[in-house]
Amino acid sequence: MTITYFGYGSLVNIDTIPATAEVTPGRLSGWLREWRVCGQGDDGQGRCALTVRPEPGAEIWGVMAREPRERLPELETREKRYVKVDAVGVSFRCEAQQAPGPEDLFLFKAAPEHLRWGCDKHPILQSYLDCVLAGFFRTWGERGIDHFLETTDGWHVPVLRDRTRPHYPRPITLDAELAELIDDKLSDHGISYLNNAE
Repeated sequence: MTITYFGYGSLVNIDTIPATAEVTPGRLSGWLREWRVCGQGDDGQGRCALTVRPEPGAEIWGVMAREPRERLPELETREKRYVKVDAVGVSFRCEAQQAPGPEDLFLFKAAPEHLRWGCDKHPILQSYLDCVLAGFFRTWGERGIDHFLETTDGWHVPVLRDRTRPHYPRPITLDAELAELIDDKLSDHGISYLNNAE
């Protein structure tokens, strides 16, 4: 027995999921990403993460991941500020075959009690954003980063500079060239920053 889910943010980065997961890049129609999940980490730092909303005519890139069903409780713990949206397979298309996803394909979107735009007290963690963008870059190259920036709402939310001392529990290390590319793309997109507190 397996579970199959659509990842559109950090789940796109295969370094954050088990190596045994079967991952297929694809596109989901009728949804848009937004910076609109607020909560507090175990370290006390407020943070804003990604969610999705229905949006006719929109399309987001991401991955379909298949894992053993016994992994579901661990995945739901990771996505504790989210609720499952079932049966999104009809809106998914695999990049390679243009085939739809399975009927039981699901995604996670913000739980109502966490659905609010980020702010200075709940900023985007740079360590989280690095993880997301590195995943998009690995799968689609530079155009993956561009797509993510263009199909995500909420860039008024500031980014907390925590790359060197990450608050995100699954941080990745960027090579210098990718870090520079990401920083340049965010600068061109008009992102504002907060400095990590000492």
